[in-house]
Amino acid sequence: MKNFQIIRALSSGSAVTNISKEPSAMFIAGGTNLVDLMKKNVVAPEKLVDITALELKKIDFGTGKVTIGALAKNSQVAEDTTIKEKYPLLALALAAGASQQIRHMATVGGNMLQRTRCSYFYNTDMPCNKRTPKSGCGAIGGSNRMHAIFGASESCIAVHPSDMCIALAALDATVFVEGPKGKRQIKFTDFHRLPGNTPEKDNTLEPKELITSVEIPENNFTKNVHYLKVRDRSSYAFALISVAVGLDIKNNVINDARLAMGGVAHKPWRLTETEEFLKGKTVSEDLFKQAANLSMKGAKSYGDNEFKLTLGPNAITEALTIAASK
Repeated sequence: MKNFQIIRALSSGSAVTNISKEPSAMFIAGGTNLVDLMKKNVVAPEKLVDITALELKKIDFGTGKVTIGALAKNSQVAEDTTIKEKYPLLALALAAGASQQIRHMATVGGNMLQRTRCSYFYNTDMPCNKRTPKSGCGAIGGSNRMHAIFGASESCIAVHPSDMCIALAALDATVFVEGPKGKRQIKFTDFHRLPGNTPEKDNTLEPKELITSVEIPENNFTKNVHYLKVRDRSSYAFALISVAVGLDIKNNVINDARLAMGGVAHKPWRLTETEEFLKGKTVSEDLFKQAANLSMKGAKSYGDNEFKLTLGPNAITEALTIAASK
């Protein structure tokens, strides 16, 4: 790890101003991903702007929505009584992420910005277009068991690692940011990017923008919800495939549905076509199998991850079945 300067910001304005003065500067909060990247020399900022003193830690329940500060800890959100009551899918997804110790350090904003865990990205001796543009993708033709089956490109087949983000994508969240050009908001499903020809760009943030909060509108997904995470071990492991399900069921009929998958794409993979397919239909095992098969349209394997083509629909069917049974 190279030497770096660290500055503590006392306001979001000063944080943006300080980071704008140095091209390689980065924000740091919990540091649960950034510090690892610095240790591996994947990133080497000359300056870190510490934002932990900013007033961005609150969870505010307003009329028809909840606003969660970017510095709220993952554990704080997951364990909040009202979050569990009104947004249980988010609480379930957060509880499935990392370990309890890391959840006590990791922040909501940092969770959104965490980078892929692709082994080629972390190994600076190997080619990786995400780490070093135009150097190649070692995972294509290499070890790719954990990699994407949706939305990949010839440049990158890495996947987004967050559990929290899968739930936020399903719940139609909005991201609020502040930067040198002022404040703006981004629809959560537009926040993360597919790799295309620029896999080094994980999201649609402008340079030096700071995430200040995330807003989720109230919904009817308070009972029939489930977050299924299939992984190699029961704790501290990233998803092979995960499925976030929210169903609004009345008299055994699905009035509304939300589905998103993790571990399958460069961004949280929202299944909008499947959601529309489920609406207005009576709950049944056959319906859920049809929905699962529809969800896999366009999926493509790259060798070691071919099992995901079978695991994917099975996981969707199971998640829907469990959600509907509650």
